Amino acid sequence: MAYTVKEVSEKLGITTHTLRFYEKEGVLPPIDRNMNGGRMYTDFDMDMIETVQALRSTGLSLGEIKQYVELYNAGDSKLQERKSLLAQQKSKVEDQIFLLMKTLEKINYKMALIDAQENRFEKLP
Repeated sequence: MAYTVKEVSEKLGITTHTLRFYEKEGVLPPIDRNMNGGRMYTDFDMDMIETVQALRSTGLSLGEIKQYVELYNAGDSKLQERKSLLAQQKSKVEDQIFLLMKTLEKINYKMALIDAQENRFEKLP
C-alpha cells in the first residue's frame, strides 16, 4: 500500500515538514514518488518513520539516528553495532523511567497528604 505525505502526517502525528526534513537529512531513505512528483510512502517507510519517532522520543539526536539507519542499511554484518546502540539507549530510557517513577511517587505522596488534611477539616463540627 502507498500513502501520501498528508496521509502519513495524519496517521503518525508528524508534520509534513518534518517528514521532508528527515528525508533530506538522510534519516529516512529516499521516498518513491508518483508521476506528479508527490512522495508515496510504503508500509516499510511507515515502519521506519515510527522507529525514527521512537528513537527521537528517547533523546537520540538526528545524527545518532542517522548512524542507526546506516547500520541498518549495512545489513547483518552490523547487527551487533545496532544492538549495542539500542542497548545503550535502552539503559538511558530505563534510567529516565526510574526517575519519573520516583517523581510520581513523591507527587502521589504529597497529594495523599493534602487529601488527609482536607478530610481532617471536613470532619470538624
